Amino acid sequence: MSVETGTAPAAGAEEREQQSLGTAAARNLTTTTKSEPQMQEISSRWLTRTLPWVNVPGGTYRVNRRLSYLVGDGRVTFVRTGAQVSVVPAELGELPLLRGFEDGTALQALAARFEQRDYAPGQVIVSAGRPADHVYLIAHGKVEQIGEGPYGDEAVVGLLADGDTFGGQVLAGLDGAWDFTARAATATTVLALPHTAYQEVADRHADLRAHVELAGLDGHRGTNAFGEAEIELSAGHVGEPDIPHTFVDYEIDPREYELSVAQTVLRVHSRVADLYNKPMNQTEQQLRLTVQALRERQEHELVNNRDFGLLHNADYDQRISTHAGPPTPDDLDELLSMRRDTTHLFAHPRAIAAFGRECNKRGLYFGSIDVNGHHLPAWRGVPLLPCGKIPVSEARTSSIIAMRAGEENQGVVGLFQTGLPDEVEPGLNVRFMGINEQAVISYLVSTYYSAAVLVPDALGILENVEVSRRD
Repeated sequence: MSVETGTAPAAGAEEREQQSLGTAAARNLTTTTKSEPQMQEISSRWLTRTLPWVNVPGGTYRVNRRLSYLVGDGRVTFVRTGAQVSVVPAELGELPLLRGFEDGTALQALAARFEQRDYAPGQVIVSAGRPADHVYLIAHGKVEQIGEGPYGDEAVVGLLADGDTFGGQVLAGLDGAWDFTARAATATTVLALPHTAYQEVADRHADLRAHVELAGLDGHRGTNAFGEAEIELSAGHVGEPDIPHTFVDYEIDPREYELSVAQTVLRVHSRVADLYNKPMNQTEQQLRLTVQALRERQEHELVNNRDFGLLHNADYDQRISTHAGPPTPDDLDELLSMRRDTTHLFAHPRAIAAFGRECNKRGLYFGSIDVNGHHLPAWRGVPLLPCGKIPVSEARTSSIIAMRAGEENQGVVGLFQTGLPDEVEPGLNVRFMGINEQAVISYLVSTYYSAAVLVPDALGILENVEVSRRD
């Protein structure tokens, strides 16, 4: 037996003999406390949670509206070859007087007569009061529409961006003058069509001239401020005047939304499903994570789907662009002013952060609101909800969605169908598909959904929102 001397053992000496059971061996006799399988893809999904959902038993939702005449310019698409820009001929149908015109030869001849013009920031493109004799297509940049303010000073009354047009009424004749000044806010490229060039093309294509003349006559039909067919009324009269006769006209071909579907086949080996279910059921956990992934894809489609997605279903006159790049309080105020009773704002978290920075620069603080027990940011009392499904482009720009929700408000609604066979959640079912020869069990997991905009002003978009940090 060795005698302890109180000095440190020499290097390489044997370790002290173990006096008790080690933890590594002890774990062989114990069970572990386990969490359910975690999944980083799961997000807050505020859009799905706040959107009012309407049951669609027939699988199709028809939006009946009062008859509206097409007014306002659409957006056109361009082709760039080096520094040269040209308009896609078929896209000229976005001009109000050319909607529905399908003669490709005439449109191609018309597209060839557009002239490319470049403007530096601050340069005037057209001046108020001058004769309107050109059609302008904005290929790139931002253009401010300048009008007269209440005290005779200048006021920005509108902002045009890529794909917007103005002066389309020039095709019908040279009777008017510009009622605003168009000034380049950034370096801007436009395509301009002189009225004389249009006349030369129209002289060779009688069908083009006839279409424009007929469209010009249709444009004088009685409409209200929203482009809907007028309802003739009489008010404030005395005596026995003739009371106008009227009726409410409906759209002949209303839009119908068919439920879309997201599906996957979940496969679980029968040995796993039979033997490894304690303390958690393997099939249930596999299904839980699969459902979460489908719900995430559902919200992505509600935002980005080209058929029914919110970003693609906002009318052109409900889209505005930021005035300076980052989202400012002025931009959001303008977005809110475009509709009554805006109930929700949705933005990418980086766009919300960019808006917060702009508020800080002005010494402002955007408030907060309680939404189902959650303390969330708000602007003008409207909750500003994060939605990571709104894309951020390579140029670090995004969009902010403003909407009025609910059928009773003529707003935006989500669509689904309840009571499906083998339904596990509203609008989502899991159907057994059988067991193959390798003893693998298959389940078809499906969710059915869509979204509908009941009237155009229920949905608005603030575009070209810069989310990068500026020094």
